[in-house]
Amino acid sequence: MFSNKLCTLFIASLLFLSSANAQEHNTARPGGKIPSSPKIELVQVAHGFVDPINVAVPKDGSGRIFVVERPGTVKIVKNGKILKEPFLDIKSTVVSSFLEQGLYDLEFHPDFKKNGKFYVHYSDMWFNGDSFIVEYTVDKKNPNIADKKSAKVIMQIEQPYANHNGGELVFGPDGYLYIGSGDGGWEGDVLNAGQRLDTLLAKILRIDVNKASDTKNYSIPADNPFKFKPQQMKLFGVSEKTFSEIHPKAKPEIWAYGVRNPLKMQFDRKTGDLYIADVGQNHWEEINFQPAKSKGGENYGWKHMNGTMPFPLDFKGDPVHKSNPKVGVMPVAEYNHVTDGICVIGLGIYRGASYPSLDGVYFFGDWGSGRIWGIKRDAGNKWQMEQLADTKLMISGAGEDHDTGTIYVTNANASYDGKVKPSDNIPGSLWMIVPKGKVPAGAKLAPRDDK
Repeated sequence: MFSNKLCTLFIASLLFLSSANAQEHNTARPGGKIPSSPKIELVQVAHGFVDPINVAVPKDGSGRIFVVERPGTVKIVKNGKILKEPFLDIKSTVVSSFLEQGLYDLEFHPDFKKNGKFYVHYSDMWFNGDSFIVEYTVDKKNPNIADKKSAKVIMQIEQPYANHNGGELVFGPDGYLYIGSGDGGWEGDVLNAGQRLDTLLAKILRIDVNKASDTKNYSIPADNPFKFKPQQMKLFGVSEKTFSEIHPKAKPEIWAYGVRNPLKMQFDRKTGDLYIADVGQNHWEEINFQPAKSKGGENYGWKHMNGTMPFPLDFKGDPVHKSNPKVGVMPVAEYNHVTDGICVIGLGIYRGASYPSLDGVYFFGDWGSGRIWGIKRDAGNKWQMEQLADTKLMISGAGEDHDTGTIYVTNANASYDGKVKPSDNIPGSLWMIVPKGKVPAGAKLAPRDDK
């Protein structure tokens, strides 16, 4: 084991460097105060899930909540009760033996009430863990069951390793499907996928699932930043900026790049801004931000950057290559592994009418520490990050109710070493974020360390 003196030096140098970088780029860190400083509780909605990892709520007025279980099933919660029959069961094609594989997410089509379409993202057993994005429709006779025969593969992303698969699906205000894709795994981005534009790995992708192309079950939006149009070569009379924007080998699905493992991302349904919770390497977790006015093409820095810090760092927390320049768009918030957590999980932005004190706050938590923070701009337009709860939960996923604005959270006591089957884990729960003064009588609250 390392000596206490070395550990102290490591922590001190790490936090000093981070503080300077964060201040330079207006990156919020724990210890700030967000406007209204809301106090929150997690109220249990339902219990008894197998590795619940995400939540989805359709815009159909049915009051149903859909909970994604990592082994390959989706359960419906109605009036606080879990329906006996799963909405979807694809365990036979999902590989989930390793914690970072499985059924990642479910997203309902914006016109789900009319067309019954929804999309899932999972690691496919028969294709060695490759990421599959598949479209399904609801059974015409029973709205609580998916029609498995309707399966249509939208996209397959080759996965060279078993970790860092991303997995998030979310429809943007523009009606396009955004996909979070990790860097392909191992550690340290050994494929250099973050900065390469010829791979779908380590990217935020943007596709149109409403229109197929000649060869794929989706098309590329005309304004995607790396959609290359064949052209004649011209060497002279062209600006350097124009040349810098020509990427003939870039994948046209790319909307943004330089992310490591974007497990969760959410659009602010009021402003259209996009928040990306990107799981970090050994030292830092980060929240990236894309304003609604963005035209895409942002580089969020990985693997040159992890948070506001250059990558890699040595044991003392100093940059290995001290002359490394800052690369890409810096995060709006970050926290470190020494004091705060190990795996960031984006929870969402509250935009409901019931709890004004929560309005506009972006919530995120940590799978390892159970802490929950909020970030929001202050009166001076600077980002502030405040810890709002310190729970004993292993926070695993979240989702928003589009009708009420309620933010739902899941916890999963999963085993990272793969020695315990998901069905043998402690059952997980579905929770909702509620201000302390609005907790219903008799409600079961998440256990906390900060009481």
